[in-house]
Amino acid sequence: MELSFHSVLHLYQDQEMEDLILPNGGTPAGTSSPASSSSLLNRLQLDDDIDGETRDLFVTVDDPKKHVCTMETYITYRITTKSTRVEFDLPEYSVRRRYQDFDWLRNKLEESQPTHLIPPLPEKFVVKGVVDRFSEEFVETRRKALDKFLKRITDHPVLSFNEHFNVFLTAKDLNAYKRQGMALLSRVGESVKHVTGGYKLRSRPLEFAAIGDYLDTFALKLGTIDRIAQRIIKEEIEYLVELREYGPVYSTWSALEGELAEPLEGVSACIGNCSTALEELTDDMTEDFLPVLREYILYSDSMKSVLKKRDQVQAEYEAKLEAVALRKEDRPKVPADVEKCQDRMECFNADLKADMERWQSNKRQDFRQLLMGMADKNIQYYEKCLMAWESIIPLLQEKPEANGSPLVFIPWWSL
Repeated sequence: MELSFHSVLHLYQDQEMEDLILPNGGTPAGTSSPASSSSLLNRLQLDDDIDGETRDLFVTVDDPKKHVCTMETYITYRITTKSTRVEFDLPEYSVRRRYQDFDWLRNKLEESQPTHLIPPLPEKFVVKGVVDRFSEEFVETRRKALDKFLKRITDHPVLSFNEHFNVFLTAKDLNAYKRQGMALLSRVGESVKHVTGGYKLRSRPLEFAAIGDYLDTFALKLGTIDRIAQRIIKEEIEYLVELREYGPVYSTWSALEGELAEPLEGVSACIGNCSTALEELTDDMTEDFLPVLREYILYSDSMKSVLKKRDQVQAEYEAKLEAVALRKEDRPKVPADVEKCQDRMECFNADLKADMERWQSNKRQDFRQLLMGMADKNIQYYEKCLMAWESIIPLLQEKPEANGSPLVFIPWWSL
């Protein structure tokens, strides 16, 4: 009996592909997640109020310092680690790292943990003349992003135990370790890089096709929001410049007036208060809102990269199955390399689904917090403007003159 590719695929392909993962990170009723260590650990809910006593690894990034050398100028950050894990010789470590060290760590994690989603780093390059990468504002924004990057890894049940991560947190001389390298761990990712030349993936399983479609739409929407938000901030900055020129005019005008002097000074102070409130709102948008949008745009790119690697493993598996089908045997014996490839694909599927679930949980939490913060900042801004304008109303209301006759205030809009 001649066996076709589809019949062999039906016999040997992983049954977990029948489960459909939803765009919001859940699964349909009656299905279950794969029984892997990472998926079981990912059943835990990630919340801000997680009990600190249940965690055994804490990492913070702070104290940025500028270093001026003959050949270059760069910023380093202090990495403080506290842990009760047996993998650490000491309960606490403090090392200094620069951006390129974080970049090295991420590359090593991608090599040694190819089946997992590696958190993104903030963009390395900035537009010259637009952003000063040594300014206090830029350095602080980057510090926050690097701190979040390490915390993402720390919270991951697999990445946090990676040996490269351990070295990054503890080694006094990271450059020496970089030169030495770790050939054993580097070879772990080599198997994923092998792709059968010229073989085209027949089709993604529905669950992973849904993930791919969701990521495309998600990145498109965030990119649009990011561009509009940047235009809004630009317009707010331009408006702020006008307000700062507008307010003092009333103050200089008041010097020429008698009875109007106090109201004019009040208007000048009011505009100044509104300018301060607008500046705070713009800073919050720039420092808190935009970085989260950009992080998740990069996150979607990282997830697409992992999805592509999964597709490569599936393509290799399908090619091997097709080769088995062409042997025309009644009971084809599955070669060891085919079984190994199937195991690798199952591992990829389980890890990718678990990381997608974790990512969705983090995303919902982050954007809920982001949108609530944005609403709160806008409410504060408009409340400050309202209070500023209400404060000058008493100065504009009618006042009795010295002879007892009231000074009637006639609004300009009634003239």
